[in-house]
Amino acid sequence: MLEIIGAGVAVIIAAILVYVARKPDTCRFTRSIFIAAPPERIFPLIDDPRAMNEWNPFVKNRKVTLSYSGPERGVGAANDFDGDAQVGSGRAEIVESVEPTKVVIALRMDRPMQCRNRVEFTIAPRDGGSLVTWDMSGPQPFIGKLMSIFIDTEKMVGGAFERGLADLETLIETAREEAAQ
Repeated sequence: MLEIIGAGVAVIIAAILVYVARKPDTCRFTRSIFIAAPPERIFPLIDDPRAMNEWNPFVKNRKVTLSYSGPERGVGAANDFDGDAQVGSGRAEIVESVEPTKVVIALRMDRPMQCRNRVEFTIAPRDGGSLVTWDMSGPQPFIGKLMSIFIDTEKMVGGAFERGLADLETLIETAREEAAQ
């Protein structure tokens, strides 16, 4: 009887591993928001790591140590971060900056899992404002694929992007209201 149970467990584990192995080797998360402001008002809050960390949901209101290096903004501006298990540790460095429409960041995570991702912000002018898109893509190692069958990473990361973009919008609206006074 134990042999039958053991064989059944082995078949289930094998099926899970085959399923995981067939999942895509890359991941991508994208969220967008319309902000009633021109790209020129939004861009500085993304192109400067210090300004970005005012609304970045991965560090905002969390216990995290941040250190900055390179220029204040644009290509080469970087911040290293070290936080709890939710935040992890790593480095985010701007590798491309096209004012006022695009910022590309190389994101290196060292902990809790090692990964290298490309983070791209695009700011597209629209009637009455801008469409801001936050996109992250990168390789998805086997362990990441395995975890994704138990954790809805699309919901987790996408939800964080949505909160961050909403906070960016609030920051811009607050600045607009203060300037109007």
